[in-house]
Amino acid sequence: MEKRSHRQYDKNNKYITRKEKIMCTRFVYRGDDTITGFNFEIDLAVWDHKIITEKDRFYIGILRPDGVRHSYHGVNRNGNVGTLLYVHENPEGAYQDFKGCMTIADLTEQFVQAEISFDDALQIVQERKIVYALDATMQAMLSDRQGRTLIVEPGIGWREDHGRYSLITNYSVLAPESTMPFLVPGDDRYERAAQLLNTYGKQFTVTDAFSVLQAVRQEGIWATRVSFVFSAKEHTVYYVENNHFSQIERYEFS
Repeated sequence: MEKRSHRQYDKNNKYITRKEKIMCTRFVYRGDDTITGFNFEIDLAVWDHKIITEKDRFYIGILRPDGVRHSYHGVNRNGNVGTLLYVHENPEGAYQDFKGCMTIADLTEQFVQAEISFDDALQIVQERKIVYALDATMQAMLSDRQGRTLIVEPGIGWREDHGRYSLITNYSVLAPESTMPFLVPGDDRYERAAQLLNTYGKQFTVTDAFSVLQAVRQEGIWATRVSFVFSAKEHTVYYVENNHFSQIERYEFS
């Protein structure tokens, strides 16, 4: 996510002037198991996050100015996995407040909270205009336990993805030329992840997923704070914090 300078807050909900981003990597691999991988990367000076495990959800709770830890990145016990990723602002996706619009943040959070199904999300993107949140520019990847995957880019469109895997980082995959001018020098996470994912066949494990995430991990200001992998077959989320890939935690939905 990118917070725009005219409505920016730090983790204490005070206004800030610099731009900060969430740089992330997300994929879905459709092999003999449906495996989802996600790297969550933020500046800790700006974003307050916490891993939250509930009976029906695993998510990275982001503290927002309303005082709520929102579930924009997480997994529901039914296998819904939703994540938001920063993308450079597309004017066509600018926030609008009218009945025919829905923010990408609301769409994703409702999916993670199981308020809407994959089919519901698919219907929503066909019938309503998906826009950015008021103070953040994001795109989303939504997937279910069968591996059905929806990529949604406000102002550009959506695509139900197929094939061996789906992958997204912080640039448009539906209209790559639209974010080409904003490529960060040396940021080849998408290309490196794709190269690795292309080496696997039908068998793709949780260990393989962590290998990909570790290969594209980030350090510095926007370091990787949380990496999680969800196995639909095992009904389990595996996760690590702060690039400690040798210390994998496990959360199984009962």
